[in-house]
Amino acid sequence: MKRFILSTAFTLLAGAAIAGPQYVDETGFAASGYDVVAYFDLDQSAVGSAQPKGVAGKSAITSEYNGATFAFSSKANKKKFDANPAKYAPQFDGHCAYGVSKGGKVPGNPNLWRIVDDKLYLNITKNVVGFWEENIPGNITLADNNWVGIENNKASKSTIPNFSSSAPSK
Repeated sequence: MKRFILSTAFTLLAGAAIAGPQYVDETGFAASGYDVVAYFDLDQSAVGSAQPKGVAGKSAITSEYNGATFAFSSKANKKKFDANPAKYAPQFDGHCAYGVSKGGKVPGNPNLWRIVDDKLYLNITKNVVGFWEENIPGNITLADNNWVGIENNKASKSTIPNFSSSAPSK
């Protein structure tokens, strides 16, 4: 039953187009304005435990990549990103990794993250994180295989459920 509800939710959320392939919510920033480089310096929690919250970026420290504006908490993080944006940008253009493993494109929540093999993955809700964590390597394989067929599909423009953004500060 849970999987049916998730499947229905992913189907309903897949919708209107956005400016570029990177998921951008109403903040106007990729990853809802969170500093994608900062995740690589955070202590990652064990599977089954909540991750630390992401670090909000600043609207005065930004870079453009993949059709979107990324915000950073420091000039040092911006410099790291600019040197290798593909390393730091969330996988699947910031869409929910579990959603992509199921064949859909829905928002990724910047506070529901995990770094696996030096890549940043986001998920949409705490419940979805549970499904994702049941088989992270298998879900990554499924998502990688599905991404080829859905990458150019129109992306969801929906707000992330149960998420209050810490849009970049000035």
